[in-house]
Amino acid sequence: MNTNITSSLSEEAIHLEDKYGAHNYHPIPVVLTKGEGVYVWDVDGKRYFDFLSAYSAVNQGHCHPKIIAAMTEQASKLTLTSRAFYNDVLGKYEKFMTELLGYDKLLPMNTGVEGGETAIKLARRWGYEVKGIEKNKAKIIFAEGNFWGRTLAAVSSSNDPSSYNGYGPFMPGFELIPYNDLAALENVISDPNVAAFMVEPIQGEAGVVVPHDGYLKGVSELCKKYNVLFIADEVQTGIARTGKMLACDHENVKPDILVLGKALSGGTMPVSAVLASNEIMLTIKPGEHGSTYGGNPLACAVAIAAMQLVIDEKLSENAERLGEVLRAGLREIKSDRVTAVRGKGLLNAIVIQEKDGIDAWDVCLKLKERGLLAKPTHGDIIRFAPPLVINEEQLKECIQIIKETIESL
Repeated sequence: MNTNITSSLSEEAIHLEDKYGAHNYHPIPVVLTKGEGVYVWDVDGKRYFDFLSAYSAVNQGHCHPKIIAAMTEQASKLTLTSRAFYNDVLGKYEKFMTELLGYDKLLPMNTGVEGGETAIKLARRWGYEVKGIEKNKAKIIFAEGNFWGRTLAAVSSSNDPSSYNGYGPFMPGFELIPYNDLAALENVISDPNVAAFMVEPIQGEAGVVVPHDGYLKGVSELCKKYNVLFIADEVQTGIARTGKMLACDHENVKPDILVLGKALSGGTMPVSAVLASNEIMLTIKPGEHGSTYGGNPLACAVAIAAMQLVIDEKLSENAERLGEVLRAGLREIKSDRVTAVRGKGLLNAIVIQEKDGIDAWDVCLKLKERGLLAKPTHGDIIRFAPPLVINEEQLKECIQIIKETIESL
């Protein structure tokens, strides 16, 4: 394995993970020990720009002092009660989020994939109790290229062999259609047994695949026409990443069920949420769904601080403005290795054509050497998603690093 490691500290850390941990990840060979804002430092003290943001979980920047302060204050008082009892923070968090985003109810969970599972359970229950679908006949439609986690339900909805291969039998009642294809959507959701269509407004793990203008509005209109729930998986695209609080806001559409995660806690702990109307949310009764840690007071205090920070520091506006700067800079790269530049806000990607034995992984290793951390997806795509607190001077320095790295190959 080419680890490109230069220090014994790094070697030891990687050796320990390799020996005692499951081999379910293939990280870039850098061992990080500290983060602040847009920067992270390795165990040898070298500083890097973080251009992955923990897959958009660190939109507010690493260890933002306001989030850490809220976390520390709450952690010194009460961290977990389970939902067997009330706590004095959950209701405040639910009120804050529902009023901010315009929904009746919030169901708190921990991870993004739990949010996705919750949305699907809600959609099925709504399908039976409200739409009147015959028992055990409800269908959920997904888009090809989707990625919302690694549970058996999530991989059952995937068409990526690296996600589903070797894990069958799969969840029944799931169907896939092409992404960004309204005709295909209408063809399947005209079936009265369809309860919901779950889709990412921009497909993140697939390589920042941006649909055509009007796609989300078309999805919303078709779902209304056929009495089908529109579930927006905004775990990666939400919370200011694409230049609006939600990626759906670019087309002024409101999904029936909204799934959030990642940056909901500013990268400090697992926090996810599902938001919906009373009609949908109240189909689940006490004891029928939940989580020991979901809605814990520590998570709620952190999430309020993290979301308030997004508003106060105008991170949506910053992402919108600097995203244009980033894509313009990437398009100026003078190299036939870069075959595409795409994105919205500060969720962006370039497609790398393998040449002379150098692929996207090698490009990321070269970027690491120059002080910028990114990671490939699907072999030939590199995502560029820095923390949204980045300023223009820092961004232009990063653009220069990327340009010089690729043009020097």
